[in-house]
Amino acid sequence: MSFNRVFLVSIATMATALAAEGQLPVRPQTEDASRPTFTSRSELVVLHVMVKDGRGGYVSGLDKNAFQISEEGRPQEISFFTSQDEPVSVGLLLDASGSMQASRELVLASGVAFVKTSNPLDEVFVLGFNEYVHNPLPPEAPFTRDLITLRLAMLRATPARGKSAVYDAIDAGLDYVARGAYERRVLVLVSDGGDNASETTEDEILARTQASNVLMYAVGLIDPAGNDADPGFLKRITRSTGGEAFFPSDSKKVTNALEGIARDIRNTYTIGFVADRAQSKSLLRRVQVRARSSTGRQLNVRTRSAYLTGVGEQG
Repeated sequence: MSFNRVFLVSIATMATALAAEGQLPVRPQTEDASRPTFTSRSELVVLHVMVKDGRGGYVSGLDKNAFQISEEGRPQEISFFTSQDEPVSVGLLLDASGSMQASRELVLASGVAFVKTSNPLDEVFVLGFNEYVHNPLPPEAPFTRDLITLRLAMLRATPARGKSAVYDAIDAGLDYVARGAYERRVLVLVSDGGDNASETTEDEILARTQASNVLMYAVGLIDPAGNDADPGFLKRITRSTGGEAFFPSDSKKVTNALEGIARDIRNTYTIGFVADRAQSKSLLRRVQVRARSSTGRQLNVRTRSAYLTGVGEQG
């Protein structure tokens, strides 16, 4: 592991209960704000924000003046701001254990549908996992935008046999996506959430995800007759990042879920502020984001509710 296992376990229970995520210094692509100056007493906090109106439709075209951020009840100045549909580095984490055998072809087709709906400039990678994590893309080309290359990679990554190491796969995905060219980074997990083979524990991977700069989604393929699924884990780990878990009830809805995630990513605002560590000794800090329309109407916002600080530079 590239982080201190004992330290993460000690903070994970507190972090998980409050669905928190820590953010780390990144190099933001800004529209109208320069890169903030850092000291040893400050850190950059990144928020992925989805905004919808009262009817559930995405709200586009907002500028940074439409948003207000508070940390522990204290207003924060927005240090950088990017609008919707910026390119992202995105990883598909595909469960290739024996429990997914019946869904293999559906997962492959849905993965292609996801990429078709995504920004054409997105860079994509694939990791498959059973008790091992499989990386089908070559080291000299670790990301792709080509649908044929992507489908072949998914075929090689999903043998559909063996046990399931979900936590190890997310751990590997966090390392992999950090190599991406874009500051906006996303992981999409397709799995039933059950883990029976990881070296990494649930508490450890929740803490590491919450201490990263990654937005995470999940599509839960739950077999009603199975006993190993863990939909609760999928909910916990996605909500902690400001993402969401979907549980389609039939094959058509799997594709719909992945296409919906792609649209969600394309309609995300990324907002950052510089947190002063001297303001709080707590590892856990609550944040709140509000957004208003040009007419002053309050809009519906989804983002994480807190972040972890002082964990280390991961993702």
